[in-house]
Amino acid sequence: MRIISYNVNGIRAAVKKGFADWLKTDPADVICLQEIKAHKEDVPEEAIKDAGYEVYSFSAQKKGYSGVAILTKIKPDNVQYGNGIMQSDAEGRVIRADFGDTTLINAYFPSGTSGDERQDYKYQWLDEFFVYINDLRKTRPNIIVCGDYNICHKPIDIHDPVKNKNYTGFKPEERAWMEKLFTTGFIDSFRHFNKEPHQYTWWSAFANARTNNKGWRIDYVNVTEPLKASLKHAEILPHVRHSDHCPVFLELDVD
Repeated sequence: MRIISYNVNGIRAAVKKGFADWLKTDPADVICLQEIKAHKEDVPEEAIKDAGYEVYSFSAQKKGYSGVAILTKIKPDNVQYGNGIMQSDAEGRVIRADFGDTTLINAYFPSGTSGDERQDYKYQWLDEFFVYINDLRKTRPNIIVCGDYNICHKPIDIHDPVKNKNYTGFKPEERAWMEKLFTTGFIDSFRHFNKEPHQYTWWSAFANARTNNKGWRIDYVNVTEPLKASLKHAEILPHVRHSDHCPVFLELDVD
């Protein structure tokens, strides 16, 4: 199974930049999108289906905000919209699809960039999500959690760790949550294969950040330990440009 996670920063805007044409190149079997910024009726499903993908989307109640979608060439056995937590579901942050014994969770983590109230909610969301995925592991041990985490794990994952040490996305409390995730049974699939610096998935729109590769690695496809032996290849695709993020790719063997 080939999986991509991609924050498209507006699915309709991405389509105008060639996203549907890119889908026709068969970049993956399953593509998890975050920040689609569209209600179901506004998702360009026909263009996506023309490229060979079925669409499962979960939108925020607020128009033009948040939202996640799974585009897939493999029919899932089960799709769950939301994680049952009221505010998270109102913001369209989580969608789940089961493929045989493997569960794929696509999540758009809160950013915290708009002030203390949202940063506090980010911490709340992280705690609730951790409980959610660990409860799920009791019955579904083979889990993939992909998405825009809005957190850099280590200094290697951000272009200027000193300057950004107190900025949301690289705060000590956020990084500690990531460390907890990776020390309680999850694997950073990209770092499993690639230990090199200067590997980023998001760039600011200012100061030619993308051209100068001054970015942040905040998008992940992480898997639980039972899937470790199934991992085949992972990479970041910075040449794909429909968004201020780029896709993250993982290939693994699953039944």
